[in-house]
Amino acid sequence: MEPRQADRVKVIRIPIRDGKATGEYEDFMTGFRRPGRWRLGRPVGVAVAADGGLFVSDDGGEVVWKVSFRGR
Repeated sequence: MEPRQADRVKVIRIPIRDGKATGEYEDFMTGFRRPGRWRLGRPVGVAVAADGGLFVSDDGGEVVWKVSFRGR
């Protein structure tokens, strides 16, 4: 089944078990595309920061996003 175009503009997470990909994926960052043609951005690359954060380059919005976790 071909995914809708809007479903392609996102960052996914691929679960790993015993050192191997499970064959599944989970949405991690979404909302870059809105109904119709309007687009907030287009994620094209990721890198892990020294502090464990995730950098996501966005060539549509011309920005680099940093995602980090703040525990309770």
